[in-house]
Amino acid sequence: MTSAVPTHVPATPPSWLKAYRDLPHAHGYQPMRVEGRLPQELKGTLVRVGPVTFGVGGQRYGHWFDGNGGVLAVRFDGGKAQGAARPIDTPSIQAERAAGKTIHKHYGTTAPSLWHRLFGRVKNAANTSAMAWNGRLFALVESALPTELSLEDLSTLGETDLGGAVGPVFSAHPHAVAARRATYSFGTRFGRTCYLDLYELTDAGTIRRLGEVPLPGPTLVHDFIATEHHLVFFVTPLRINVFKLMLGGGSLSDNFQWRPELGTEVLVVPIDTPTKVTRFQAEPFYTWHFGNAFEDDGRIRVDYVRYPDFGTNQWLAELMRGWASTDAQGRLHRATLDLKAGTLHSEQVSDRRCEFPVVTPLRAGARHRYLYLTDHASRESLRGPQDAVVKVDMDTGAETVVRLGVEHYPSEPIFLPRPDGSAEDDGWLLVQTYDALRDQTYVAVLDAREPEAGPVARAWMDHFFPLTFHGTWVPAR
Repeated sequence: MTSAVPTHVPATPPSWLKAYRDLPHAHGYQPMRVEGRLPQELKGTLVRVGPVTFGVGGQRYGHWFDGNGGVLAVRFDGGKAQGAARPIDTPSIQAERAAGKTIHKHYGTTAPSLWHRLFGRVKNAANTSAMAWNGRLFALVESALPTELSLEDLSTLGETDLGGAVGPVFSAHPHAVAARRATYSFGTRFGRTCYLDLYELTDAGTIRRLGEVPLPGPTLVHDFIATEHHLVFFVTPLRINVFKLMLGGGSLSDNFQWRPELGTEVLVVPIDTPTKVTRFQAEPFYTWHFGNAFEDDGRIRVDYVRYPDFGTNQWLAELMRGWASTDAQGRLHRATLDLKAGTLHSEQVSDRRCEFPVVTPLRAGARHRYLYLTDHASRESLRGPQDAVVKVDMDTGAETVVRLGVEHYPSEPIFLPRPDGSAEDDGWLLVQTYDALRDQTYVAVLDAREPEAGPVARAWMDHFFPLTFHGTWVPAR
């Protein structure tokens, strides 16, 4: 699927395009300026991962997903905040920087020669998400192994297969299940038959390989979701033109084919008996991210952001250029899976163009009431990044929209429960935000019970940090 030329290009670049510049300043932890009052109970570190370098040797990458990863961390303690910003140095990032050009296989950037396209390694951009597990911190991208980072100063420690337990790749989207005290993840393995490799990482520090599930063909599985007893995958009708790709015909993104006639295959894997997979077909749609899922009277409810097709891939590529030829199309849905009948029924929950849905970690894998996400609240933002945070009451349908400021662009919110809280929404939302007018980044702290009141505090970097995809919370030791 090759990006088409947009029909409208703005006369002047939008202000948010500045968020797609290279990280200007790398540094360790240093004091941040705080507006308002940080909650005393905030003790730990917010870690965010995203692309921070958008080209090499004078060449601009062809897709946002190709940017070299970096990590933003904000350490909270005693009502104060310290921030750190570091690029991530994987071997492939180092090699391309030394070569001064692209020499690896990228997601949306074509390698410079046929030899590199055929035989080059896939770049580990380490640019999508962060995982804290067993006292360790990892940067994740779905096309490579985890990259371990130092919890002390964010320096890159190196790629790891976690003692031989995972590989050849590890997803950027692990999901915890609170009731099982474990985190689940997967990797997509390509070959004559393609497989999902499934993993369990317990809070006690052990790793178990659950097994493998064959896929209907070479495709992109970006995310999944877990309940107390099941792992759920939506295998959408996206296929890779392997023959053309092997002949060096462009990047991976150029060789995606949307084939709606195939429909979406639903895979439901019982965690305790992973060989007993339930598979059935549903209508064609695409999804990047899930919010949560839970079991309900023999059925599984799944909250996710749904797209009519894979056109969002073009939108994501064009953001780096300051314009997009299409609007953002993702809308919040709740799907009901009936495993006995083999059916998926999906209802649109909101008409908002949204992404990055999250719930409190205390309800991960269980029934929840509140869901938080980013939203295109203004019409102007439909062809740019999200400009609002929304709290959705899944029981009543009520929506609370929070605009953090004029031309302020939030990344995915992170929910942090209040230590002595009892209600599901008793906690804080931590939101990395880019202020395009000041050209600075800050972390907003919102009371999740009443986010419409605005931030109780903002912790400011003294520079901008590019927009990130995902993050995690690391409790204080």
